[in-house]
Amino acid sequence: MKIAVTTASGLLGSSIIKHLIPEIGAENVIGIARSPEKIRHLNIEVKKGDYDSKADFEDALIGVDAVLLVSGNDPPDKRILQHRNVIEAAKINGIKKIVYTSIFGAEKGNEFSPIVASNRQTEKDIQDSGLLWAIGRNGIYIEPDLEYIENYKKEGAITNCAAEGKCGYTSRNELALAYSELLLKDRLAGKTYNLFGTPITQERLTTAINNHFNTKLKYVNIEPNEYMRQRKGELGSFLGTIIAGIYTGIKTGAFDGKSHFEKVTGRPHKTIDQMIEDFMADAPR
Repeated sequence: MKIAVTTASGLLGSSIIKHLIPEIGAENVIGIARSPEKIRHLNIEVKKGDYDSKADFEDALIGVDAVLLVSGNDPPDKRILQHRNVIEAAKINGIKKIVYTSIFGAEKGNEFSPIVASNRQTEKDIQDSGLLWAIGRNGIYIEPDLEYIENYKKEGAITNCAAEGKCGYTSRNELALAYSELLLKDRLAGKTYNLFGTPITQERLTTAINNHFNTKLKYVNIEPNEYMRQRKGELGSFLGTIIAGIYTGIKTGAFDGKSHFEKVTGRPHKTIDQMIEDFMADAPR
């Protein structure tokens, strides 16, 4: 069975590839990237694939049995068309199965919602493709918070507008396991799965970070408009708006839901403490 992974140079794509190799062998994993030279170190077959080019994927998916379509990072309208290039190329090549990394969240109600809505359109496009399919809806990655730890230390706090809202966090390692199962197990096909751990508050996240990083951070809640202003100032309008929208969504319950992780993988999703432990173990010494 030959499996191709798109955006293989990204952190999620490369994590999934590393998980697939022991399962099916490096010779059966194909990495697709806009800049193939960035993934030569993975020691697998590498092919060029720019989401803007259907022709790239018509070539890259020759001889492939299943493809993992990793959601792109461009603005929503452009992203939908890019994903369709991959779906159409998969159909042309007679690929058996397509698995998609979607996102959990609300299609309306916050500034992150247009991203969620675009993912829902791609989900529909895949479901209407005539191919065998499986869709994962990822929770919010924990890694950005942990990678931001030095900034949190300087500020002495984790500050956002999530208030008492709960968020289902996940990690790239956990998702790598889940997507490997979705690619390899046809019994999981034809369904959409929420992939994240038990939802927690920002207070619980702050406590977990303090326990593992030996910090004394506080959680500080601020008004959504002020948080939006801060994020835009630091990250720019596009990314700042998205990040602020995520925390507004957490505040209103958009990322609090039921996970299907154990149904997909056969074990419970790791806890916030276990994910932090894994992150610290993997960190460069």
